[in-house]
Amino acid sequence: MGLSIFNLKMNTNNIINLARISLENYFKGKQIISSDKIDQELINNKAGVFVSLHKNGKLRGCIGTFEPTQDSIASEIIRNAIESAHDPRFLPLSKKELKNIKIKVDILTKPQKTKKEDLDAKEYGILIQTKDGRRGLLLPDLEGIKTPEKQIAICRGKAGIRPDEKIEIYRFKVKRYEEE
Repeated sequence: MGLSIFNLKMNTNNIINLARISLENYFKGKQIISSDKIDQELINNKAGVFVSLHKNGKLRGCIGTFEPTQDSIASEIIRNAIESAHDPRFLPLSKKELKNIKIKVDILTKPQKTKKEDLDAKEYGILIQTKDGRRGLLLPDLEGIKTPEKQIAICRGKAGIRPDEKIEIYRFKVKRYEEE
């Protein structure tokens, strides 16, 4: 994948519609979406993708991958949209709730190893990792999270990493698509 996600001309409506149709089809018992209705850039490129669901302005589910696990961005969106409806932090999303859900899709650049001094909570998401493989990830530009120190503290908490444990830090950017 030689192209940066920032060079792709992916359409917000196409991306959000793909996530929404994936959820609607899931609740109807169908999981197949015709590839001829999917933007070719979503089929021809790979990236990590997070899909988050919001109800009344509050998080209702969020699942993602920081690196590609599927054969295309489209497949990442489809899989993560359905999985976000079953985020273990919440009760499973119901078919009835779907009409009140706002969807956000974040497409990530490849994480790059960095130092704390080179972070910016608004511009970069972070991934921290210990030598034994425990990881915590946080997307950029989240409400109430203004500093890299806060990002790191939240990631440590998510991954069960003590403040005194040594970590590697990776940063990434996202291209965010939001439902109106």
